[in-house]
Amino acid sequence: MTTDTPAPEENKPWNRYQQLYVRYLSAVLMDLTVINLFDEYWDAVIINSFSISLLAAILLQIMLQASIALEHHVGSFVQERAGAHGRKARIFSAWAVLFVSKLVILEALSFTFGDEVQFIGIYHGLIPFLTIVIAMLAAEAVMRRIYHALGQTTGAQPA
Repeated sequence: MTTDTPAPEENKPWNRYQQLYVRYLSAVLMDLTVINLFDEYWDAVIINSFSISLLAAILLQIMLQASIALEHHVGSFVQERAGAHGRKARIFSAWAVLFVSKLVILEALSFTFGDEVQFIGIYHGLIPFLTIVIAMLAAEAVMRRIYHALGQTTGAQPA
């Protein structure tokens, strides 16, 4: 049997696009898992379908990455202009940008999905939403640590 697809090269390093694809695909899948676990086990989180939770995970990942990039940009800008209090100003600006961005993300979810995605509780569901975001970021951090730890190991190659 012949195929037109070339055989993969065993030791060829991944290019930047492949690395980004795997990074964000795994992040979205991790976010999807976290969102659905909260939907299943916490009455304060209501997502009407798996498809909606997948779209919500993609939107959350895009907006979280944008808010982190904005935080870095604003933090650098503030630190350069703050002089002697640069570190304190950067910490405060980072906190402000990241907190306000979560409010924007919550509103974007509400606008995009309406009643399909609901966070129920005080402050229009802000506490359940922040809990999910923190859990998502923690899960992604654990996943990155495992990935880097696996890259540090030596010895037998996987089959």
